[in-house]
Amino acid sequence: MLQVELNAKIRTNHGKGAARTLRSAGQTPAVLYGGGTDAVSLELNTRDFMKMMFFINRRNAIVNLGVGEGDSLSTRHVLVKEVQVDPVMGTPLHADFCEVSMEKAISLVVPIVFKGKAKGVELGGDMNIFKTSVAIKGPILDIPDQITVDVSNLGIGDALTFADIELPANMTLISEAHREVVDVIDPTAKAAAQAPAEDAAL
Repeated sequence: MLQVELNAKIRTNHGKGAARTLRSAGQTPAVLYGGGTDAVSLELNTRDFMKMMFFINRRNAIVNLGVGEGDSLSTRHVLVKEVQVDPVMGTPLHADFCEVSMEKAISLVVPIVFKGKAKGVELGGDMNIFKTSVAIKGPILDIPDQITVDVSNLGIGDALTFADIELPANMTLISEAHREVVDVIDPTAKAAAQAPAEDAAL
């Protein structure tokens, strides 16, 4: 899994007024949850945080968060849980982080990327994509940024379910195995099936 670096400082001032003051000073208020301790209030450099988020680009990533308090600095391994964004300016208003264990297995939703052109499409079929992500579980460092699914061998009438997806080693499927991810259908059969329903509506 992708790893990125970010620094933060312990935040001692709370409330809406304090948050507005932080933002005007180029800082973003944040909260760190998990790790077997109480939630920790933080402040982030807004420019650095936005740069990191653009780099991640909606991918799952471990944030090695350096938390500063006075002269000490400790590193916490976290995931971005939620980011509240100003609807007009597009700047972050608040961020939530969730601390994770680097040893224990966790569940995450990973994007699916479809590779190739289905042979059924080349023969005139229509390809339908039903799922664009899959839930899997495993050691966090082994969880990939994305899962690639090759559709090249799909003919007309063929389909792939979650069970057909080849997962990396140490990964367990969490999504329902029988759910269809993608299929290729005969467009003439689809039209024929729709025709009686359309006639009945007249």
